[in-house]
Amino acid sequence: MTVIAMSHGELCRYDTLLRVERGELRIEDAATLLKLSRRQIFRLLGRLHAKGAAGLVSSKRGKPSNRRYSDAFRERVIAVVREHYNDFGPTLAREYLAERHDIHLACETLRLLRSRPGVGRTAMLSVPVPISRVTAGTVAASSSRSTGRSTGGSRSAARNAPCWSSSTMRRASCCF
Repeated sequence: MTVIAMSHGELCRYDTLLRVERGELRIEDAATLLKLSRRQIFRLLGRLHAKGAAGLVSSKRGKPSNRRYSDAFRERVIAVVREHYNDFGPTLAREYLAERHDIHLACETLRLLRSRPGVGRTAMLSVPVPISRVTAGTVAASSSRSTGRSTGGSRSAARNAPCWSSSTMRRASCCF
C-alpha cells in the first residue's frame, strides 16, 4: 500500500469528489464548496478516476520554484559578499551589491542566501572577532535607569543616575 502525503485542502477536495461519485453531492454544489467551476470539477473527477487519490496531489510539490535564482548566480553573490561585505548586514550589503556590482536582490533573499549551512555570517568570517563581555549586573542596572523611573528610593537618585542609551543596552544584551 502506497502512502500519499496530502495537504488539508487536497484531503477536503478528495472527500468532496468522493461524495460526488457516491451521488451525495451535485456537481454544482461541489463546485461551490471547492470554489471551482463545473469544468474544473469534471477535470478533477477525471484525474481521480485515472490516477486515484495521487492524481489530486499538487504536481509542483518537491520541485524547485520557477522563480529560483540559478546556482551559478547564487554562488557569485555569496563569493562577492564573502570577499567584500563579510561583516555587513543584509540591507547594507544589498545596497553595495546594487551600486558596485550591479547585482539586484531583495534584503530577504540575501538573508536567506547567507543563512544556508556553511554560508552564514559566522561561517563567512575568516578572522575571529573578539566579543566584549558585559556583566549581568550592568545590564540589570541599566534596565531600571533607561526608563527614568526609580524602582525605589528618592527622585533625586533617579535624576542623578547615568543615562543609558538604547544602543548601549542592545550591545550589552547581545554579548551574553
